[in-house]
Amino acid sequence: MSSGGRGHRIYTVVVFVVLASLDNVAIGLVPPLYGSISDAFDVPEGAIGVVTAVTFLVSAVAAVGWAYTGDRHHRKPLLMVGTLLWAAGTAGTALSPGYVLFFAAQIIAAIGLGAVASVGFSVVSDLIAPRRRGLVMSFWGLSQGIGTLAGTLVGGLLGRSDWRVPFLVLTAVGLAATLAYVFTYDVRRGQSDRELAGVLAHGGEYDYRISRADLPRILGRRTNVWLVMQGLTAQVAFGSLVWLPVLFRERAEDQGYSAETAIVVGSIFATMFQLGGGFSIIGGLVGDRLQRRTPRGRAMVAAVGILAAVPLYLVLFFVPIKIDVPDGAGAGAVIRAVLASVVTEPTVGLSLLVALVALALTSANSPNWFALIADVNPPEHRGTVYSLGNLTNGVGRAVGNGLAGVAFRALQAPLPPPLNYAVGLAAFQLFFIPTGLMYWRASRSSPADIAAVHALLEARAERSRPATPQPTP
Repeated sequence: MSSGGRGHRIYTVVVFVVLASLDNVAIGLVPPLYGSISDAFDVPEGAIGVVTAVTFLVSAVAAVGWAYTGDRHHRKPLLMVGTLLWAAGTAGTALSPGYVLFFAAQIIAAIGLGAVASVGFSVVSDLIAPRRRGLVMSFWGLSQGIGTLAGTLVGGLLGRSDWRVPFLVLTAVGLAATLAYVFTYDVRRGQSDRELAGVLAHGGEYDYRISRADLPRILGRRTNVWLVMQGLTAQVAFGSLVWLPVLFRERAEDQGYSAETAIVVGSIFATMFQLGGGFSIIGGLVGDRLQRRTPRGRAMVAAVGILAAVPLYLVLFFVPIKIDVPDGAGAGAVIRAVLASVVTEPTVGLSLLVALVALALTSANSPNWFALIADVNPPEHRGTVYSLGNLTNGVGRAVGNGLAGVAFRALQAPLPPPLNYAVGLAAFQLFFIPTGLMYWRASRSSPADIAAVHALLEARAERSRPATPQPTP
């Protein structure tokens, strides 16, 4: 595998995609185990929900610092340190004897996770040419969705008898991931931008770095404002969805199943119903294709997808589901029964279809958001803008996750479980409406911002080219 050759680049992309999924595995482990962890520490489930909400926020805040440092300095060491930090936090989570140390370990893990997301995005955006950004970023975003699903699934299955086991397993994976970083290709800043290709090919460097004076210019790009702000409302809705396993767990308990079986049922149903996120690849491809026709393309795809999904979410939470699984059986038997019910039980099949379509539509958001950030910003700003958007996302997700718990408790008096969860989750999906409208506004401002970046890079490339020697008379 030659340094910087095709094989090395493919390996590098694969490593970053896999690692983007692992940080979301870490995030997804806790929600299916709210009940088990709260029982172990003798605290309410809401207290564990608060930990999840706070870690979302801490990870997002930390990402800003990681990204700004990455936009100024060498990025590879930062990624390795960040990965080791979240692995240490995950190990600490498994070994925590009480709630306070559990909380502290989750905070340490969250700080490390901030590096994986923000600095990793900066590297990947420099590796992928603009015409394929939507497609590759769909894999980047999809890996994060798969990571969340895997966390939900692993948490429910490995943690059904001992909630600490999945955290120990993830710690080992995190250490292996750190080793994988060592062999990745050291991506040069700006190498994916065609305007800089000539400079880099002749041994030049793109040596522009972010400074504090650049922040007003970053916020002066109108598209950046819409891309950052949409995350606040979008993630309120997405953040509430971490309670999806709890909704299906409550439905199983309402139908008479034991708590242990209900945990597995909740994890499996939640995992199945979020598989529509896999269609983000289509959203990325459509965004790439439409972007080649009009510079409004990516933002328009995201806007239409988000708005069209809202009514489907409202339907999803109220379709009655008949659960038919062997109570008290092993995890394998319960999984087989749930999968079989997709065919044998019409209510399950209908719910799955609605969920797949809804998630497929909203999944167009992710790859086009990633690609737009790269399109409307020069290389030295991309990690920082991503982290600012990620910070807003973290605030929105923390609010969605935290307020959802409050809303479910407030609704519990007039609406007993599981109806309180269904009504609460449906209400939170209305936050997708302003998200779609902000993407529409981004589609209006992005053409001018993209053109400005092209002009800026062309001017910098011209200044960086060595002077042509004049013939001696």
